[in-house]
Amino acid sequence: MGVDAVLYRLVRAGPARRSPSYVASEVVADSDDVLLDLLKRVRGGGRTPLLDRVDPLGEMVVSAGSAAQLLAELRCLAEAARAPAEVEHVRRLALLARRCLNTRDVEIRFEGD
Repeated sequence: MGVDAVLYRLVRAGPARRSPSYVASEVVADSDDVLLDLLKRVRGGGRTPLLDRVDPLGEMVVSAGSAAQLLAELRCLAEAARAPAEVEHVRRLALLARRCLNTRDVEIRFEGD
């Protein structure tokens, strides 16, 4: 039961659509609970208020406007990473966050099982 990070791209609403929709464009899967384990180590310390809201059973959306904060909080996860798999997972999450920071029509959703 991991928490996948999914980068969604906005699909503009056309004349027949009333609201915009999103399409998944990239996934950082967490099948081995790497992210959950890291979040447990840093949760509640006051350094990761955004990541503290990640729900292993729900969904949390990080907009492009919050991508800079997410990048800063991912540095805290990197400090807590002990194993190579954890370091790699944080690196992949940071790549998603940078894409979100540089492209305004995307968002990241942390999707629990």
